[in-house]
Amino acid sequence: MIMLLMAAGSGSRYGKLKQFDKIGPTGEFLMEFAMYDAIKSGFDHIVVITIKDRVDFLDNYLRQRLAQNIRLDVLAQDKKDLPNGTRSDGDREKPWGTAHAVWSARHIIDAPFIIVNADDFYGRSAYAVAAKFIQSHASDSHYALLSYTLKDTLSDHGSVSRGICLSEGDNLTFVDEQLELEQCRDYVLDRFSGNSYSGDEQVSMNFWVCKPTIFDKIESEFRLFLQDKDRMATDEIYLPTAIQKLLQSGEANVKLVPSQGDWFGVTYPSDKKRAMNKLQTLCAQNTYPSPLWP
Repeated sequence: MIMLLMAAGSGSRYGKLKQFDKIGPTGEFLMEFAMYDAIKSGFDHIVVITIKDRVDFLDNYLRQRLAQNIRLDVLAQDKKDLPNGTRSDGDREKPWGTAHAVWSARHIIDAPFIIVNADDFYGRSAYAVAAKFIQSHASDSHYALLSYTLKDTLSDHGSVSRGICLSEGDNLTFVDEQLELEQCRDYVLDRFSGNSYSGDEQVSMNFWVCKPTIFDKIESEFRLFLQDKDRMATDEIYLPTAIQKLLQSGEANVKLVPSQGDWFGVTYPSDKKRAMNKLQTLCAQNTYPSPLWP
């Protein structure tokens, strides 16, 4: 089974590339705990999408730590990587977005795979749940989104963006992106939209189970994107949008699956101490060895 790690973010609110910040008790990156948990759950191929100038460093760093039976591919998200026959006008500085980052792995991935953020901790049970889903849903049209409870994904240090999951039974119908969510007394408020929530809603933390059919859909959406000069200049193509198009066309069924994991992350610099304390406690409880790798 394959794990795709998204490690190409700019960390604008964090102030630096948080995916390369040393957060573990012996200086590990947060993504290393994701890899450890995935391997424990049966994943044996790790694909990392990162920025171009970190490819060699990350490839060398991880190969020194991962066992030889774990396949590793470290790829760059390249702004020049476009569908055949298309081109972009102007000198765009921003990456093309999360969907394009996933599309960067189209030549490497040919089997069901999970997608996770390199700067999020999802909990080992989430990877076990994902592995079970992959093993029991062989169809190319069966996708999943592992969800978390909104109130458990907020920051004490500022607002966060989260996708509120809408569903019919356990079938995902829509991910409603809210941009400035904060805890306010006994409810959660999105200061951008004015919408309020109880905090018990299920949200997306970008833990997806996908099939290789996603690559053709992303390319189709990317081609349309590149035809719109206004969007091409500053907008991005997002993974949830591509998956939503699969839902709308009936090409995919996306199950909303509670992750059963304990999420934490590092949106702001002030979140780092809590994350470090969490990992220190988990190592002290022998959930993880310290150092993480032999």
